[in-house]
Amino acid sequence: MQKNKKTSWIVYGVIILMIVLAGYAVYSSRTKPKGISVSVEDAAKRTIFETVSASGKIYPVTEVKISSDVSGEIVDLFVKEGDSVVVGQILAKINPDSYLSAVQRGEASLNASKAQLAISKSQIESSKAQKEQIAAQLENAKTVHKRNEQLKKDGVISQAELDQSLATLRQLEANLRGAEASIKSAQQNAEASDYSIKGAVAGLNELKTSLDRTTIKAPTNGIISKLSVEKGERVVGTIQMTGTEMMRISNLNAMEVQVDVSENDILKVELGDKADIEVDAYVGKKFKGYVTQIANSASNLSSLTNQVSTDQVTNFIVKILIDEASYADIVTTKVKYPLRPGMSASVDIYTHEVKDVIAVPIQSVTIREKKSEKTSDDIELKDNQKSDIEEVVFVMDADTARMIRVESGIQDDEYIQIINGIDIGNKVITGPYNVISKDLKSGDKVRIKAKDKDK
Repeated sequence: MQKNKKTSWIVYGVIILMIVLAGYAVYSSRTKPKGISVSVEDAAKRTIFETVSASGKIYPVTEVKISSDVSGEIVDLFVKEGDSVVVGQILAKINPDSYLSAVQRGEASLNASKAQLAISKSQIESSKAQKEQIAAQLENAKTVHKRNEQLKKDGVISQAELDQSLATLRQLEANLRGAEASIKSAQQNAEASDYSIKGAVAGLNELKTSLDRTTIKAPTNGIISKLSVEKGERVVGTIQMTGTEMMRISNLNAMEVQVDVSENDILKVELGDKADIEVDAYVGKKFKGYVTQIANSASNLSSLTNQVSTDQVTNFIVKILIDEASYADIVTTKVKYPLRPGMSASVDIYTHEVKDVIAVPIQSVTIREKKSEKTSDDIELKDNQKSDIEEVVFVMDADTARMIRVESGIQDDEYIQIINGIDIGNKVITGPYNVISKDLKSGDKVRIKAKDKDK
């Protein structure tokens, strides 16, 4: 009997608990705020800067790579990394012994050619003198032979004596022709010797140039930003191809950022566009600059030449000059050049600016599939803007979400321009993002989050 009473009390307790829970559920459902919790923001006029973001490295605007034109061992090195140099300053010397010997051989060859020219000129004078002597003898022989012809007619001399004078005359004529040929030969030898001298002079000048190149001099003013060799090392150098890089001279007073901009953004960038620059070495500081050069060809064009696939990203190099005034405050006596070659940097290039335009937060603009029917909130878009999807925003109308088709313009990191569809003061639903992008529909009940109400 007592056991049955205990069981009855347990049953009554369970029934009462269920009634209380049911009553609480009914009360909670009646008092719970209705609608989807959202955040809102008024559409307002703003100034929007469209930017193109990219990253790259810092380089000097002027940087000269110093290589050797001759090969040999470095016997003297007069600079170290970080030194300032001026035009014409001697930087290093390469062992000149072999080039000095070559110059001496070239001088000996030139002197031999000059000696040969002197001999040829002497032969010319000798041949001319011999010709004059033979010419005189020939004139005398002609006179004798003419007189002998008369004497022969007079019967004074015999035919043999006449023939003898004629033979002497013919021999002297032949000797004269031989003397003239000797003069021509000597003149040709002299001309050949003159050409030999010119060739020897050219060869000697080339050898002297190679000898001079064993002394490496600074071609410009600047700082030794990179030193790749040490005294005692051997360098390889040829005029036709790049030799061993020995060092680099940079003008660290003028620095630039070279960044890779994708093909989707490169057409937006123009010369003179301003940019904000962030350098990894200086956290929280922004430098100023402007675009000075835009590449006409892709930076990875050589690797894309024989490829059919378009999966690989195509980038173009853009150079941005850093304004020296923007980092003047970090220049000290100890750190004269705060920006150094090779530092990593990221840039935001301001490609377009619009002032006093209606703008809403970027996350409030989403896309939806087009419906066949049109509502009174739809705006007419141009034919070239029609597609299977459309840009929309949701505005809060009392306690209801209303979807409006919009036409957007440029955007920055936070806001996007609305060209058509939204008026100033419209309460645009800005979040949560997953609700706007997927779940929210026109006509849904919405309520403002408590935090937004407190604002």
